Amino acid sequence: MSGLGKGIVTSSLGKLLQTKGLKVSPIKFDGYLNVDCGTMNPFRHGEVFVLDDGTECDMDFGTYERFLNVDLNGNNSITGGKLFRSIIEKERKGGFLGRDVQIVPHLTDEIKAWIRRTGDEQDADVVIVEVGGTVGDLENGYFLEAMRQFANEEKTVFLQLTYVPSLSEGELKTKPTQHANKLILSLGIRPSIIVCREDELLTREAKEKIAMFCNVPIDNVFDDPDIDTIYELPMILERQKMTELLLSELGIDEKGEDMKEWRAAVEKIKSPKGEITVAITGKYTAVKDAYVSVKEALVHAGAKHGVRVNVKWVETSDIDSGKATAKDLLHGCDGIIVPGGYGSRGTEGKIACIKYAREHGLPFLGLCYGLQMAVIEWARHKCAMDGANSTEIDEKTKYPVIDFLPEQRGVRDKGANQRLGAWPCKLVKGTRAYAAYGTESISERHRHRYEVNNDFRDALTKSGLVVSGTSPDGNIVEVIEWPEGFGVGTQAHPELKSRLERPAPLFVAFAEACLKKK
Repeated sequence: MSGLGKGIVTSSLGKLLQTKGLKVSPIKFDGYLNVDCGTMNPFRHGEVFVLDDGTECDMDFGTYERFLNVDLNGNNSITGGKLFRSIIEKERKGGFLGRDVQIVPHLTDEIKAWIRRTGDEQDADVVIVEVGGTVGDLENGYFLEAMRQFANEEKTVFLQLTYVPSLSEGELKTKPTQHANKLILSLGIRPSIIVCREDELLTREAKEKIAMFCNVPIDNVFDDPDIDTIYELPMILERQKMTELLLSELGIDEKGEDMKEWRAAVEKIKSPKGEITVAITGKYTAVKDAYVSVKEALVHAGAKHGVRVNVKWVETSDIDSGKATAKDLLHGCDGIIVPGGYGSRGTEGKIACIKYAREHGLPFLGLCYGLQMAVIEWARHKCAMDGANSTEIDEKTKYPVIDFLPEQRGVRDKGANQRLGAWPCKLVKGTRAYAAYGTESISERHRHRYEVNNDFRDALTKSGLVVSGTSPDGNIVEVIEWPEGFGVGTQAHPELKSRLERPAPLFVAFAEACLKKK
């Protein structure tokens, strides 16, 4: 069912195969009829993840990239909307030679062709397909039918991820798993591996029941328990001999690599030498998955420095309403991150937090909207531009220091038309951003419609604000800095490219500044 952590299991399986020298391509199917995630509310769907090619996709793709240390593209993301759009476009062009177009075989053939094509283009040894949603849903039934057909055409292994609840201590209930397995069998699919999400480890008796009623050997029933860090799951599955089983089921000879480097990185997370506390100010703090990439980038940066990063969630609308002050909410924090977002709710609270951080030497990292809020704060309090704002928030502001990107002015549709994907940036030597990256030319992922208004750029820089990064042609402000202390804002989302094995440079520099502040 939904929410069990299929993305983490998929990524862990990929990591196990990857550590044996195999090239893995993960593909995710989402049954919704949206073409992509771009127009979805984070409260409903969590974070919108963005790939290098500009694809807006499910947050599971962030997990794939963080585990496998690869850059995926839009072909790895299949949605119901993409599939139906593709079929209808082909039909309109006469692509089916007068036939009546049906779910089977035309839609299922489209799915199989998509998966084969993606695997071939990415030169994958193994393609791992994650089917989103819950078994029995109408919205993924046709996709499961395509996977049933696949098993007759390609070497295919089915893995069922299931939840085994505990009604009381030691009383594990396997009946929901048995019924779910029967439902899958009724669709013509026979899982050969059962992975059990659980509150406590399975007893021998529970494993025996699952093995007997789900038609698998007992050694093919795996524990997927609650753990301190998601990056530990590949090691937990490896200890249960998942790697050997996968290679055997796939008919692949074992190769000689191991998980030594991965274990070392995970150990840094599990055994930190110290800790820092970072405030994340936002408007979606009730749903922590809305900021999952920011959280994970902090984990990676913390591991780099050998410390644990504790996150304090700050709901900035409480400042807007007068329930709290920035000083109250940032008490005990060693740094502050203002992440991406849209709309006016909570913005005055974010600006107040940025002002407090600047005036009290608290390290600050602004991401996308966070850069824009920092520019507004600077304009108001250092440039005497009273009421300075973004036209997204106040169309009639006297000082529109943040405004529409010029190419966005004629856009009417809302889907996939922002400045999306990886864009190059040129950094200025001698700045904090340059010190963090160690190079002049960088590339980070973006997702925005607004930018720093160049009409006010001279006034901002003359008052001391540092523009430390721009687009190669110099027209778009990409990175800004305070002249004193650690205060950096970037129009990009560097968190999207952060990996456990390759942490985001700005997050590493920010964590170092927080340590020094502490």
